[in-house]
Amino acid sequence: MPGGTDIDFVAEGFLDDLEGEARRARLGLLEQLAGEGVTVAELREAVAAGHLALLPVERAIAGDGPRYSAREVAALSGVDLDLLQRLRAALGAPYGDPEEKAATEADLEAAQRTRLVLEAGFPPEDLLRNARAIGMSMTRVAEANRELVVRSLSGTEENEHELANRLAQTATAMLPVGIDFLVYAFRANLLDQVKRDVLAAADLEAGEVGGAVERSICFADLVEFTSLGEEIAPEELGEVAERFEQLATEVVVAPVRLVKTIGDAVMLVSQEAEPLGEAALDLVAAAAAEGDQFPVLRAGIATGPALPQAGDFYGRSVNLASRITGIARPGSVLVDAPTREAAGEERFAYSFAGERRLKGVDARTKLFRLRRKGERREPPGQPGG
Repeated sequence: MPGGTDIDFVAEGFLDDLEGEARRARLGLLEQLAGEGVTVAELREAVAAGHLALLPVERAIAGDGPRYSAREVAALSGVDLDLLQRLRAALGAPYGDPEEKAATEADLEAAQRTRLVLEAGFPPEDLLRNARAIGMSMTRVAEANRELVVRSLSGTEENEHELANRLAQTATAMLPVGIDFLVYAFRANLLDQVKRDVLAAADLEAGEVGGAVERSICFADLVEFTSLGEEIAPEELGEVAERFEQLATEVVVAPVRLVKTIGDAVMLVSQEAEPLGEAALDLVAAAAAEGDQFPVLRAGIATGPALPQAGDFYGRSVNLASRITGIARPGSVLVDAPTREAAGEERFAYSFAGERRLKGVDARTKLFRLRRKGERREPPGQPGG
């Protein structure tokens, strides 16, 4: 048997259709993995799926590999199995068969920390809500880091064994740096939001910490983005969406915060209407500066009570801002009356854009086009003109 292991790689078919250097590299990788304790079943699955070279990096990220079933993790941690599975699903990494030994030591440690949080009195539904928010965010973080790794390895002429080990080395080097950076970013953002959102003096005096808060909400979307998808390749469409998100990130300055991206739209929120109006105008201008090949942008802002939950915001003002955006003219920023009042007239000028009945909004809404003082006023027309 090759390599002196207990696995006959030839009989298993792991070296089929390989010759010369490719065969020698595959054999070296198989011997390495078998020597590290990878089972023949795991090797068989990896070879069949065509990702044998990824096994070292998987082990580098996951540690020593699977040791427990989900049921065993639940028993050892003291967390209900159903809740444990729901939390994993919310994070975007669900367990399959609860009897399958697919969980690692890190999974058990995470479950034990979850039990401590539950014992501290946090409701399970709150944990699930936070897990969903974290899962969505971490998916994007992981995707961004995956791209860094893939791009750093693209164009190499390494064989399968060399590539597998370099992937593992890259992941091993990136993990501690990435974790430290995530902790830093989390602390910085949490501190900023505690200072700005959670402990407002008025809320403390009223005893209403954690309830609905007064916020200005902005949505901005790319006009005719869907039809654009019928004209250009998916990769180009993705580049447009990525550039849009980059533009939004660049115009956001505290107290304005980028809450989320939703396909061809972004959601911004601020305690103060004036800086949000500035950010919306800057974003529309930045999109226009991209040239004729970039979709035109429009934005809508509404001000009123909003309920913060798991990093997002809900309520009438959020729905209203979305509806206002949907009827704004391309290249314009449209706001409601409370936003106009809150933003003031020191920096802005307004033109009345009509009074509209918006879907899902009981009363008719007075709308105004927002522009900076000194900007040319466009001829009146549909809302936003």
